[in-house]
Order: sequence, then C-alpha cells, then structure tokens
Amino acid sequence: MNISPDPYAESVDPSVQCTTCEAVCCRLTVVLMPEDHVPAWLVARDEYGMETLAKGEDGWCAAVNPNTSGCTIYEDRPAICRKYAMGSPSCRDERHKWFGNVIRESMKGTFNSQVDTSFRMGMMWFIISEIFFFAAFFGGLFYIRTFVVPWLGGIGDKGVITNAYIWQGFSATWPTNGPQAVGGSFIAGSPWGIPLLNTLLLLSSSITVTIAHHALRIGNRKRLIGFLGLTILLGLTFLCCQAYEYWESYVHLNMTLHSGIYGATFYILTGFHGLHVTLGTIMLIVMWLRCLRGHFNRENHFAFEAVSWYWHFVDVIWLCLFLFVYIL
Repeated sequence: MNISPDPYAESVDPSVQCTTCEAVCCRLTVVLMPEDHVPAWLVARDEYGMETLAKGEDGWCAAVNPNTSGCTIYEDRPAICRKYAMGSPSCRDERHKWFGNVIRESMKGTFNSQVDTSFRMGMMWFIISEIFFFAAFFGGLFYIRTFVVPWLGGIGDKGVITNAYIWQGFSATWPTNGPQAVGGSFIAGSPWGIPLLNTLLLLSSSITVTIAHHALRIGNRKRLIGFLGLTILLGLTFLCCQAYEYWESYVHLNMTLHSGIYGATFYILTGFHGLHVTLGTIMLIVMWLRCLRGHFNRENHFAFEAVSWYWHFVDVIWLCLFLFVYIL
C-alpha cells in the first residue's frame, strides 16, 4: 500500500515500502478501541469477546481491497493501524519480526493450502530465476569458445581477415588469455584434483540431504539431525577446498581474475557458485538448528523442503561447471 506518512508515525523511514515487504501487517489481529469508528460490517469478536477488525478466509484484514492492496477505510482506520504507518518504527519492528512470525504460524498450523502453495510457487520461481542467472554466464562461455576464440584464430569466414590483419599468429586454443596474453602466462589447474574431490563432496551432500529429508518424513529425528549435520559438513569442506584451489591457482599457477577471458569466466562462474554454496550452507545450518529445537513434522516441513530444493540446484550447477569449465 502506497500511503503518505501518518502523523502517528514518530519517525518514518521513506525507504520502507509495503511493495518490497513480506511482513503483511494487514494480517495482524487489530483490537478496536472505544475511540475507533469503523463500519459495523468490519467488526468481529475474538475468543475473548474483544472487538477486532474482521478478517477474510485468507487471513487478511477484510478492509483491504484485494485488487489494489489498499485500505478501504484509510481515513477512519483504527488507532493501532495508524501506528503501523508505512515506514514507522512499529512497521519496521514488525518487518524485522516477520521471519519469526512465519515460523510460529507454521508450527501452529495456521497456514492454509493456498499459503502453502504460494510458498512453493515462490521458491520455484526463485530457483528458475537462478537457473537463468547461471544460464547467462554459461551462454557467454559458449559464445566465447564457439565463436570468438575461433574467429581470432582465423577459423571461419569472419576469422580469416581478423587473424590475418589484426591478430597474426594467434592460435585458437582453450584455455587462453587472448591474443595479447593478458595477465601473462598461466597454467590451468587439473580437473582431476580438487575439482573432482569437490564434485564427489557435493554429490555426497545431495545423498545425505535426501536421507535427512526421508528421515523427517518417517519421523526419525536422530537420523534427520545426523545426516543434515553431515550435509553441512560436506558443504563447508567444499568451500574450504575451493578456497585452497583459488590460493593454489593465484600463487603457483598465476591464474588470476586478470588472466584474460579464461581467468575472468573461470572465477566469475566458480565464484558465484561458491557464493550460492555459502548461502545454501547457511540455510542448512538454520534448518539444522530448527530441527534441534523440535521444529517440523512429517506433514509440515516446507522450509526444510525448500532448502533441500535449493541445495540440489546448487549441486546440478556444479556438475555443469565441472563439465564445461574444468573438463571440456
């Protein structure tokens, strides 16, 4: 809802917008005060007999216009709603507490099937967006190796003139740092050392997180916690191995981010993947801590499921990296 700053808001932060927030303050229970004057059809009573703003079946305040997400009684809204003016301290506090509220609501089973579907669709589209993110970099790598390097080396109709008049003597080989040998000579690391080890680590982690998920579905919490912890350990080991590989490449092989097109594509692709592994490991740690506290059950555990989806996605991306960056 795009509303102007409210006089009840002591200090409004203009950077906070409802359109970029998932705290859904308009799903909170609003207790009406004697000085509040709202239409009678919006008044309901809670289990204690207190007057509250009515809610729809989806849990949203009945005064919210579903088409515009705007408040239909904005000028006459209750005093508590005025405290939650967009960007106010109360608004920002609720924004910070949102994740905790989601967890508590999930554990109480207050989410209906529509909310569960929205969570699943949101995670699905997020992973699809990540697929396109990496597809852009893989597409760039394909274009460079299939067209640019051969042209510079004199292969094909476009490459003959380019090589003869501009880059004479350049050979179309891969890996390369270009006809000007940007960054100096370097050695590409072998795929059968640390990269192969990292591949085995991530493949093993896919198996362990699947076992953990199965254990959760059958109610075996000891196995769940053990195999989820093993998945985290495998992820951390992967990150350590990748850090060592970077150090080895920089110090002993002179392959840096500035080693021409190969160095740039190598570190961008593996670096972004390493960032995703880091985020995935953090999410796994959060799930592990929640499991230790007794969260999730056989039927209600989408947060765990979403993280496992993400982890499998990260593993698949690494297999593509291992094939197209390290081997081919």
